Amino acid sequence: MVKLTTHSSDIAMTAKPDACRQPTCREQSGHSDYIITSVLDTDFYKFTMGQLIFDKYPDVPVKYSFKNRTAKVFLAHHIREEDFRRELDHVRDLRLTDNEATYLRGLKFSGRPLFSERYIEFLRGLRLPDYTVTVSENNFDVSVAGNWGEAIYWEIFILSTLNELYFRSLRKSLCHEIKEVFAEGLQRLDRKISLVKANPQVNFSDFGTRRRFSREWHDLVICRLCAELPRSLFIGTSNVLLACKYGIPPVGTMAHELFMVMSGIMSGDEAMIYKSNNRVLQDWWDYYGADLAIALTDTYCTDFFFRDMTHEQARNYHGLRQDSGDTIAFGEQAIRFYASRGIDPREKVIVFSDGLDIDTILRLAGHFAGRIKCAFGWGTNLTNDLGFGPLSLVVKVVEACGHATVKLSDNLAKAIGEPQDIERFKRIFGYTGAPYEECRY
Repeated sequence: MVKLTTHSSDIAMTAKPDACRQPTCREQSGHSDYIITSVLDTDFYKFTMGQLIFDKYPDVPVKYSFKNRTAKVFLAHHIREEDFRRELDHVRDLRLTDNEATYLRGLKFSGRPLFSERYIEFLRGLRLPDYTVTVSENNFDVSVAGNWGEAIYWEIFILSTLNELYFRSLRKSLCHEIKEVFAEGLQRLDRKISLVKANPQVNFSDFGTRRRFSREWHDLVICRLCAELPRSLFIGTSNVLLACKYGIPPVGTMAHELFMVMSGIMSGDEAMIYKSNNRVLQDWWDYYGADLAIALTDTYCTDFFFRDMTHEQARNYHGLRQDSGDTIAFGEQAIRFYASRGIDPREKVIVFSDGLDIDTILRLAGHFAGRIKCAFGWGTNLTNDLGFGPLSLVVKVVEACGHATVKLSDNLAKAIGEPQDIERFKRIFGYTGAPYEECRY
């Protein structure tokens, strides 16, 4: 068994668990009806990546763009543009509070503060850059352009806001009372909790902020998990605000955008772009060392990643995060990769995080038992399983240093970039082909 926090060296939660409650962020904002009421209501890896970017690449010009991958849903049919803008404008007015800064100061790794005082003071003064919203073909076009050190924080706020506005509208149009919806969700959650209890080889963390049904439901899910599951099974949450509220570890390391932006930074020629993936792994290790050493594999496809990862990196990094493609095939490939380098796979961990449900989690845990450690980042199916079809929404970097960026993925349905740029990056990274499977979420 492995705790998901092994890749963060069991980050110590030395800040008081109730630091965010005195007063609550809602009370501080004075606007209880907004969806986002705290700068901390986001994924932890926005801060771990954000600190590295703040120190090394703060002024890199980037552009982020929103994409609705659920083709049958037209968001502008359900969400008024003025309501969406109102929420985003409020996010721009939020600031890190004294209590929130105290909480971040209390997070430690290897006995030292995880976040520097310089970085926390930067966050206290941060106002997110402006955004652009238009409506095209009954969907929203959303983009953010600015310096990477500031623009990085928009992603999760945009996604969780759109999700909540959509499901709020859908519920009302179907005339479902919120009590009825929550009752259905709780019934489904009870089944998940029961199955996890019966399978103590499973350990997972909540990764569901970006596509949750609502902030209130997300809070309720975490409350139930904390109350009913031991920490050996429910490891923590990627949501920093809820980690603070419930006194559980915040979990997360890196995302695709590090690799994508680095290709723009190192865009002098194709040889440099090829080297950009490994440059991220080097930067990350140099900055955080073993404390956050889980490597994301699929930005330019996993076959390339395993060709590119050095023996030293394979030995140093605790493990890998799988986020697209065939989960079983990935795990088998990882086991072969470690064994071929004389590394015992049983000492490494795979964090599975691609569209998980409880049945998939149990199948993976059983299949790899005793062969490689498994942990699970459980997202949409954990925080948005109440009887409605979930959405597959993403915000990704599309430009860095004036150059188009690309994410290839191990499932081409998740690819990001213009067709000509995707083909160019396939050639650069020796892309070997992958299936195209519609994204559930």
